[in-house]
Amino acid sequence: MKILEQLLIIFIFSIIGDLISSVLPFPIPGSIIGLILLFVSLNLKLLKLEDISGSGEWLKNNMAILFVPLSVGIMNYFDLLIDNAIALTLITVLSTLVTYFVSAKVSEYILKKEVQ
Repeated sequence: MKILEQLLIIFIFSIIGDLISSVLPFPIPGSIIGLILLFVSLNLKLLKLEDISGSGEWLKNNMAILFVPLSVGIMNYFDLLIDNAIALTLITVLSTLVTYFVSAKVSEYILKKEVQ
């Protein structure tokens, strides 16, 4: 029963994020806003980690199962994916390289700050 209560807390943050997203003039997914609100609530100690840790652990352990519907649904667009395979591959490689580069520079900056 405790996990259901913890899931309810996480879902409430997700719903609040969706509501905020629907009134914003720019497109930010409600799930992202909900995660940010959850993060802020944890950092400000409005919510204790113990209040959601059990359900968070459960969600993390069962993440593979949660991706099955997405993977099956993407097969409806297989011909579209094949037609754009080169562009999708290029975008994936470039965005991964940019992410690596930015992460490295941020880490380098933080390490230099700590040394000083």
